Amino acid sequence: MVEVICDTSFLINLATRRIKNIDNLDVEIGFISFIVPEVVKTELLKLQMIPEKKYDIEKTLDYIKNFKKISLSGSFADKELLEYAKSNKSIIGTMDKELKKQVKQAGGSILSFSNDKIILES
Repeated sequence: MVEVICDTSFLINLATRRIKNIDNLDVEIGFISFIVPEVVKTELLKLQMIPEKKYDIEKTLDYIKNFKKISLSGSFADKELLEYAKSNKSIIGTMDKELKKQVKQAGGSILSFSNDKIILES
C-alpha cells in the first residue's frame, strides 16, 4: 500500500473536482491510502470560517472523514509535511509549487493534479 500524506490544497481538489483517473490509480501507482495530518485538518477547520470557502471545505471535511489521520501537528502544515517526508521518504499530495520543489530536493515524491488527473512526480 502506498501512503500519500495530503496537504490542504490537495484534499480540497480531491474532494471537489472530478478526477478522470481516480479509478485507475491502483493500476498506475499501487493501492493508495490518503493520510490526513492533524495540522491539515486544523487548517481546513480554520478555512471553513471563510464564507466563500465554506461549501468546498465542508465537502472536503465530509470526503475525508474516513481517511486515516496521523498526529502531525504544528502551526504551518507545509513545514510539518516536509519534515515528515524527509524522515519517512513519503509521497506528499500537494498543489503547492514551493512545497513540491522542497520535497523533491529532499528525495521525496509528489502526487499532484494535471488536466483533472492525478499524477506522480519524483
